[in-house]
Amino acid sequence: MSCQAWPEPVVRVQALAESGLSSIPSRYVKPRSQRPTISQTEDDHSDVNMNIPVIDLQSLSSGEDIALREETLQRVAEACREWGFFQVVNHGVSHELMRNARELWREFFDQPYELKEEYANSPNTYEGYGSRLGVSKGAILDWSDYFFLHYMPPSLRNQDKWPTLPLSLRKVISEYGEEVVKLGGRMLELMSRNLGLKEDYLMNAFGGENEIGGCLRVNFYPKCPQPDLTLGLSAHSDPGGMTILLPDDFVSGLQVRKGNHWITVNPLPNAFIINVGDQIQVMSNAIYKSVEHRVIVNSNKDRVSLAFFYNPKSDLLIEPAKELVTKERPALYQPMTYDEYRLYIRVNGPCGKAQVESLTSPIR
Repeated sequence: MSCQAWPEPVVRVQALAESGLSSIPSRYVKPRSQRPTISQTEDDHSDVNMNIPVIDLQSLSSGEDIALREETLQRVAEACREWGFFQVVNHGVSHELMRNARELWREFFDQPYELKEEYANSPNTYEGYGSRLGVSKGAILDWSDYFFLHYMPPSLRNQDKWPTLPLSLRKVISEYGEEVVKLGGRMLELMSRNLGLKEDYLMNAFGGENEIGGCLRVNFYPKCPQPDLTLGLSAHSDPGGMTILLPDDFVSGLQVRKGNHWITVNPLPNAFIINVGDQIQVMSNAIYKSVEHRVIVNSNKDRVSLAFFYNPKSDLLIEPAKELVTKERPALYQPMTYDEYRLYIRVNGPCGKAQVESLTSPIR
């Protein structure tokens, strides 16, 4: 199926928010079962002190304390198995670069609409300035705008599609992307080791250092007059391999499903939030799990976050690692290329974990 055009005229959510409306259009009102409740947006008493694991990566670079290094590896493994999400500190990426990237993208979204519209995207590639996911006609939409661009492999990097304003944004995109790709490579090594695989297994399964897929999606969540009726991003698991998120440093909004609860993540200063995507769930034969998450919006403040998607090469077959398939634990997933897999999202939009769960059935 080819996606050529959005089924309805695209409305910029930021423009709606800045128009002064007191109630949101019906296109953004979620069904009751999907709306955040007061306890979910502010955390109920049982979850008030719960947060995703925080892991200090310092010991992995120093190499002096072997016991501490092993403890760090175990904490990463446990987070991948039990949560699918964790925060990392002392990760090696410049804090100043992180701040600059976030501030420059905020400046981009603060520009006049006619300048941003020069980068308007289409469903065919998604690259550029956008405001919806999925091409289902009449779909309930999310309360967010975004900018999506390709970073890896270098052959897909088209700087003509990167914003020219603010003036230093293109340079910072290049520098930020380079550092986050390095961090992603280190995380793949840790995950491979923890699964009992060769250290380079996941990197090679992704296509190797020069062929991995890397995309940046910068999310802008405008303030919303009725945050209890909508979501900035509907519940979903990430279809790719792994996501490295630079959250807003002032406003929280990411919620992670843990059992029957939605846990609001409290980001630490200068930390990245890392989560397992569907492709690593498949490669690990469900030892590591991608987890549903969503974004709530705020009535008083806008939010900006940068999600870097670390993905397999699009035309490689993704399947469980042979070393992780046994008689007791047979392969849970059928082989599928990442291109085939992500088309589902581009057509249907985010829909919980329905996509990865559909792979376990012989009928797709």
